[in-house]
Amino acid sequence: MKCMWCESEKAREITNSVFWELPDGTRAIEITETPSVRCESCGMEYQEENIINEIEDQLMLIDTKKLSKAIQYKELMKIPRFLKHNYFRF
Repeated sequence: MKCMWCESEKAREITNSVFWELPDGTRAIEITETPSVRCESCGMEYQEENIINEIEDQLMLIDTKKLSKAIQYKELMKIPRFLKHNYFRF
């Protein structure tokens, strides 16, 4: 896997805890076991664009008031949505 920051071939897939601000700006939550990438060369840890979009879309389309301070990524993605699709993403 190639690192998007330093372009080293020493990047690998991991799971990681990330902290995300809710769309309404009221608070942030911890999302545990989030698919991530870690580069052994530069030390960067990040989420790929598709994972970022999935999280942002999910948080836009669910009732975030019911979320606790921490949730597993897979559990977050299982929460039923108000709409099937984020119609604001073009």
